[in-house]
Amino acid sequence: MKKVKLLTAIDVARMAKEVGLSRFIDGLIAKVEEAFRRWGELKVVPRVSFGYPWGVMEAMPASDSKFYAVKIVNGHPGNPSRNLLTVAALGILADAETGYPLMIADATLLTAFRTGAACAVATKHLARKDSRVVGIIGTGAQSEFLCYAVSRVVPVEEAVFYDVDPLAMRKFEENAWALGLRARAACCGREVAEKADVLITATAGKGRQKVVEKGWLKPGAHVNAIGGDAPGKTELDPQILFGAKVVVELLEQAQVEGEVQNVGRNAVYAELWEIVSGLKPGRVSESELTVFDSVGIAVEDWAALTYLYELAWERGAGLEVDLLPSPPHPKNLFALLR
Repeated sequence: MKKVKLLTAIDVARMAKEVGLSRFIDGLIAKVEEAFRRWGELKVVPRVSFGYPWGVMEAMPASDSKFYAVKIVNGHPGNPSRNLLTVAALGILADAETGYPLMIADATLLTAFRTGAACAVATKHLARKDSRVVGIIGTGAQSEFLCYAVSRVVPVEEAVFYDVDPLAMRKFEENAWALGLRARAACCGREVAEKADVLITATAGKGRQKVVEKGWLKPGAHVNAIGGDAPGKTELDPQILFGAKVVVELLEQAQVEGEVQNVGRNAVYAELWEIVSGLKPGRVSESELTVFDSVGIAVEDWAALTYLYELAWERGAGLEVDLLPSPPHPKNLFALLR
């Protein structure tokens, strides 16, 4: 009987701390970048989403010839009022040859890590190499992961931040300093945008917002737009996209869920894999404005789950459980009921 590796959120957190956060995130950034470089070898499809008045549920599958991965994840902005997470996720990794599950893991923490890793890959290829100020608008549950991951690929000296929730700002400041980031609160989103070399937008509000307007951005800034991740839910002034080099993860998904839903596919310069693979150049001047319109795709989760699986076996983390039936003969499943 093939056992299944079972990893709880505590297991994932313990493993990240034992490996060391910098080493853990560096390894994940490399794994995500490798996945984009191997794009042609992977099975890539948009996620399947079911919307509700109170949120969204999504299934996100991806695979290569060895591993099949799927993540089930929600997005419920009102959950914190119930003392629940806005985003909670479960990941499954299976053997593509037999179809048998290899690992079931909490993917809530992993989603925050992989979102940061994807931002870091885009920042590495699109931001100015001398970017020293990272700014973030929206200091929710993923904000520290995003800023820290970016700091691993450009020489960040300061993190400027703003949120409409003072408690969220306070916890971000404490966590950022603990990560070694010099955190400085801003009075508004505009102040963040005006100071940032690398700007991250990670807000949860519904509707077509203008969290950032075009005139606020510095020449040569790079924007990681994270919060626009559903139909009718965007963050950026559309004029920003018309004047920028816009890169998406998967155009088929981005034009439905991302910032580009407001401006059309012709505003998109490239998919990220084209930049990572060298098929198209990333940043070509110090003054150009670049935007990574990220909606989060299953390939990133596939990379994260395979990374977690390899680390878990290497370090003996989690439990091994007999999850599936093991009848005396594979065609005699009913024998288990006799």
